[in-house]
Amino acid sequence: MPSPGAPAPPRTSLEDSYLELLTDTLEALDLPARGQFLQRYLRAVTHLDLRESVCLQLWDEMLTRRRQLSEALNRTVSLKTALMDVLSTAGLLRVPVLIEYEELKKLQLNAFTDSLTGLYNRRMFSESLEKELNRAKRYNLPLGLIIMDMHRFKEVNDKHGHPRGDEVLRLAAITLKKALRTSDSAFRIGGDEFALILPQTDEPQAQALSRRVEQVFEESLRALQLAVVVGMDHGVANFPQDGDTVETLVRIADERLYQRKHTHHARGSEETARVATPTTHQAPSAQTTPSSERAAHPPVAPISIETKRAPEKPQEGSAAPSAPATSDIPPKSLAADKLPRAFTTPRKAERVSMTGTNAYAILGEQGERRARVLDLGFGGVALELESSEALEGNVLAILHVPILPPVRVNLKPVWSQRTDGSVRVGCTFVS
Repeated sequence: MPSPGAPAPPRTSLEDSYLELLTDTLEALDLPARGQFLQRYLRAVTHLDLRESVCLQLWDEMLTRRRQLSEALNRTVSLKTALMDVLSTAGLLRVPVLIEYEELKKLQLNAFTDSLTGLYNRRMFSESLEKELNRAKRYNLPLGLIIMDMHRFKEVNDKHGHPRGDEVLRLAAITLKKALRTSDSAFRIGGDEFALILPQTDEPQAQALSRRVEQVFEESLRALQLAVVVGMDHGVANFPQDGDTVETLVRIADERLYQRKHTHHARGSEETARVATPTTHQAPSAQTTPSSERAAHPPVAPISIETKRAPEKPQEGSAAPSAPATSDIPPKSLAADKLPRAFTTPRKAERVSMTGTNAYAILGEQGERRARVLDLGFGGVALELESSEALEGNVLAILHVPILPPVRVNLKPVWSQRTDGSVRVGCTFVS
């Protein structure tokens, strides 16, 4: 029993206890099995690729060195200390660096992630795309690549400051993380540029995911109340139809991204020019845009910038606005402009068509019925049943949609339409 004034012996760490147990276990193994284990163990802890015979020799030297050091210091020396001494003396570790394991994990994490958004960085993007492309070639599977870029992001930094711009970037990263499967990967490859790698994803599925990400991101930005309408453009490339190399896929996705981006810029410039051009003898509520242009460029959300709400619907019997003095509008367009203007409440998100995909739903507690998913939105889903029997009452269903994991929902039929040999049913989600 130690005396009251004597210092307490140091407690053995978990790693040292593991090495002590490892030493006792290796003594019971024959030399070939012991050599194989030590070769893998030293490769894991030192990143040295050594032969089995060398590993056996180093292990015996380590045990001898530990015994010598313990006798010289009159205390038990850990196996880690003896192993480090043997490897350094043998010249295998030229400049050994001592670092805590937690700090090492932080360094590794910072090496391949973006500190602002938490997404993987550009270096990890290049390595992951090369690996996933090789896997797709080996197993003859499709691979989707999406490059996304924010529209008018620079104006956010100019008008609201860089802290608010960082909030927009983090919100974009959260949107991407929520939209992806566990097998997908999201990366920040530039200032406001992102990339998605989608294994086993064809072109329609990648396009559907891109549109859904843009819509959810636009909806999420409303909470920030920005004075700038920020959007997200995308470009999609797929293996094998668009190319079979990393450089080709990145180039095609980048080209399609900027084609879409320039189209949006041109459309925004035309709309800005029409708003800024004054029209003589025109009431404030008069429309000066031809009906053909209105059809080509429909308003995304008819909400007033000043009042943050939709304009009121014109009352019946109100006087028609006066026509401009000089106009090139055809007579049919003038007649169309005299019709009452109808305004609708902006939808939370557009419905995504599932046509051309293998989306389906399993209906019932026992999964006795199967239906094809026609389209999907935040509020409900449209199904097509092969039988002529319609759904009655609330129905439990499991939705299987590409890009998303299976989702268990309760459906309430609200409309149905019979066709030749099938019936189409529109359902809402019941919480």
